[in-house]
Amino acid sequence: MDLLPILLVLLSAFSSIQAVTPANSKLFREYIGAEFKGVRFSDVPINSKVEVHFILSFAIDYTSSSSPSPTNGRFKAYWDEDNLSPSHVSATKALHSNVKVCVSLGGDTIRGQPVFFKPRSINSWVNNAISSITKIAREYDLDGIDIDYEHFDADTNTFAECIGRLLSHLKEQKIVSIASIASYDNDSVQPYYLALWRKYGHLIDYVNFQFYAYDKGTTVSQFLDHFETQSSNYRGGKVLVSFGTDGSGGLSPENGFFEACSKLRDEKKLHGIFIWSADDSKKAGFPYEKQSQSFLASTK
Repeated sequence: MDLLPILLVLLSAFSSIQAVTPANSKLFREYIGAEFKGVRFSDVPINSKVEVHFILSFAIDYTSSSSPSPTNGRFKAYWDEDNLSPSHVSATKALHSNVKVCVSLGGDTIRGQPVFFKPRSINSWVNNAISSITKIAREYDLDGIDIDYEHFDADTNTFAECIGRLLSHLKEQKIVSIASIASYDNDSVQPYYLALWRKYGHLIDYVNFQFYAYDKGTTVSQFLDHFETQSSNYRGGKVLVSFGTDGSGGLSPENGFFEACSKLRDEKKLHGIFIWSADDSKKAGFPYEKQSQSFLASTK
């Protein structure tokens, strides 16, 4: 009897089991620069025992005129470049080997107007996006890309193909090594991200789920239910937990966020924590950044 095929099947099964074994993470991510409050990387506490990702917010494919309009994938930096410049990125990385820097595409608004995902065609948008994002990524020595469109003037398949092909190219050409999406539970938003996940989920490393988009007063048990629901939606993905320091909704640190994190950690489901945003945290001196990173540093 030839044992080789049987051994190969067993090895494959073992590898599959290993791949889905639950595990906690020491990943901390934070959006930075969207609100032009003068925050710098050096202002934010960085715990050497965790992996820290700063996410520049935002690169937007809109004109910079007084009445901004879509530019079909030609992205420009719309974050606080004076305080978050390429030299600031290189200095921070040189000082902290555990820091990576990413860029988020889209965002909610520009000059008070909604930022729409509005391609003229899939191919033209992808070509323009590849060119413009590659230029920004090289200038800033970026490690990753985050997708945070929240308004859409296209169908779900067009979004999935545009973003999926962009991520494919950026990763294949090693322009970035990290990709994330920033979905939230809204019937006009989440279907786009689920369509992208179904077709290109293998390219997406993290789901920066906006749990702060849920109602204020969310309880620990409700938060954990939301986490299970979204983990099911993005099956196999690393869904990060989150809160806002801007007074938005969801489960706040004061009301049990870290209690919920402890429960997830006990179940080996804590894939990381992210905060919106450093700009809002600056005034208080970043207490929750310190607490989040300290919590993650103690994670086994």
